[in-house]
Amino acid sequence: MASGFASKWSKVGRQLLGGLGNNFSGLLSTSHEITCSNPLFQQQRTFIQMRTVLKVVDNSGAKKVMCIQALKGKKGARLGDTIVASVKEAHPNGKVKKGKVVYGVVVRAAMQRGRCDGSEVKFDDNAVVLVDKQGQPIGTRVFGPVPHELRKKKHVKILTLAEHIA
Repeated sequence: MASGFASKWSKVGRQLLGGLGNNFSGLLSTSHEITCSNPLFQQQRTFIQMRTVLKVVDNSGAKKVMCIQALKGKKGARLGDTIVASVKEAHPNGKVKKGKVVYGVVVRAAMQRGRCDGSEVKFDDNAVVLVDKQGQPIGTRVFGPVPHELRKKKHVKILTLAEHIA
């Protein structure tokens, strides 16, 4: 019964599609372009603000932190800015424990930022390196790419620890 029902509807569908002819493929591509260009379907990239969860990319012991406050700036933090964060996930034997309030420097942000030469830099995730109150990194290694804009923000020590500078 179910197979007869399915074959009946597939036959009706083929008849409808046959009537459209070659125009159906063009109809599909235009509808796809419409949905992709619609701003409602695109992910909005914004500042790193309160309650944003960031990945920790050093070996300080924390895995994920949640932003409590972005220092300097009303809207939020961007590349190279310092934030106050709470550790949400941590390795058991790390220097930093879960629940501790720490400072961090944003080294990767999903929001694009323009460079002097006209190009723009944008990363897939939001990432942070944990630092102490003086701005010195807690960890001894930094994983993944780090933008060279940190040099202007006086975070040269993070650049020396990074394995790749973008």
